[in-house]
Amino acid sequence: MDFHVSLTGRGDLSARIYRQLLDAVLDGRLRPGERLPPTRELARRLDVSRNTAAVAYERLTAEGVLVGRVGAGTFVCAEPLARTRPRNAPAGGGVRPRRLWRSPAAPPAEPEGEVAYDFRVGLPDAELFPLETWRRLVARELRPALVRSAGYGDPSGYADLREAVARHVGVSRSVRASADDVLVTQGAQQALDLIGRVMIEPGCRVAVEEPGYPPARLLFRSLGARVVGVPVDGEGLDVAALPDSARLVYVTPSHQFPLGTPMSLGRRAALLEWAGRRGAVVIEDDYDSEFRFEDRPLEPLQSLDRSGHVIYVGSFSKTMLPMLRLGFLIAPASLQPALRAAKRLTDWSGELPTQAALAGFIDEGLLGRHVRKATREYAARHERILTILRRDLHEWLEPVPSAAGLHLCAYLKPDAGVDTALVAAYAREAGVALQDLAAYYGEAPARAGLVLGYGSIPLERIEPGLGRLAESFREAGSSREAGNLRAGPRCRPVP
Repeated sequence: MDFHVSLTGRGDLSARIYRQLLDAVLDGRLRPGERLPPTRELARRLDVSRNTAAVAYERLTAEGVLVGRVGAGTFVCAEPLARTRPRNAPAGGGVRPRRLWRSPAAPPAEPEGEVAYDFRVGLPDAELFPLETWRRLVARELRPALVRSAGYGDPSGYADLREAVARHVGVSRSVRASADDVLVTQGAQQALDLIGRVMIEPGCRVAVEEPGYPPARLLFRSLGARVVGVPVDGEGLDVAALPDSARLVYVTPSHQFPLGTPMSLGRRAALLEWAGRRGAVVIEDDYDSEFRFEDRPLEPLQSLDRSGHVIYVGSFSKTMLPMLRLGFLIAPASLQPALRAAKRLTDWSGELPTQAALAGFIDEGLLGRHVRKATREYAARHERILTILRRDLHEWLEPVPSAAGLHLCAYLKPDAGVDTALVAAYAREAGVALQDLAAYYGEAPARAGLVLGYGSIPLERIEPGLGRLAESFREAGSSREAGNLRAGPRCRPVP
């Protein structure tokens, strides 16, 4: 490998080469079995005699740090040495981030190891994704004949993908857009970041759903916005509760996150009328409405908007795989130049081979086929969870009506007599991963409940997993009756 050695200053050159190579082995930069450059090449690169480099190698070999193999070269000893010199960046006590970033919000705690009953939210089933087909499409885009230029691409995204996305959302969601209106992003979160950069002034008021999507709330706040939570009920966002001074409104009208209810047509019309009157922008995050199990979907806000106040945000993270980081936004023409400029400044352009592969995946009908197959499976899981909640957990939980997506929510009944945080803790110890509804509120929760995802749990594991959850409710109830709410759950083995 091309290893950097600094010879600035005075002193024994061989000793300095020795010391820097030894440091690199001890702090892990040079790994066991890694090949070092020949002494002749290292000497030429450092502009020293070959003997100077050879002495350093010989000393390290004698100490058992390096090993020479005839005809092969010099390698770091295959037996790992104890790392006694961790290599860390300077402490930097004299420099500090902005006040907002001095105590950044911690990401949700991930369970350690494999989860026996995985009801985590927002994760699709990787087993349903046609990985071999995707590999073929990506490999096709990486052939030398197709890699015509080593330059950067259009910040708006690969042209064929923008065409494919415009057709796809036009057919599947009746979104009004041409290829020129589509801006490809690295997931929905980057789309929200671009919108915030373009629209948010310091102190600008942004309205979000309460409960709602925490990463959006945190992102807008990081850009200097004053974020205000607006209540959500059975018809979606309460438009009457919107602050008059809000410049941005972030909503998930097709499948409210995390409650799951769709915004009624009346509320949609009221929100558009409010935005037009106030000169505000509405961000419509259509994050997982591809998976719909019943009912005809309501028209997106974007297709109902006649005055150009809606930015439509979509993502392929739920329909395909989160690791692919592919999303898009469709904005009114007046905002498109600014958003393209922000995209260029943020990351110049996306990963073109992946974008080209997605264009083929859509145009060849493979995305539609995958969505249809996955929808059938998710519908079965959704129905199984509802059936068991109503049968075995009706004493504590009341499911919130929903007919789409990868998760559902259940409110805690007023007379349940348990604490959901304690229930979730007992459930974790039983190998059940789920989310407390309180995590999605920016302020004190209006109602307690649990959120159950079904993208990562096979159908046959739902019933035993919810059985563990029912047992966790009973244990939490027993703790409350015993006046021991603060006691944590007991550790126990998970089969």
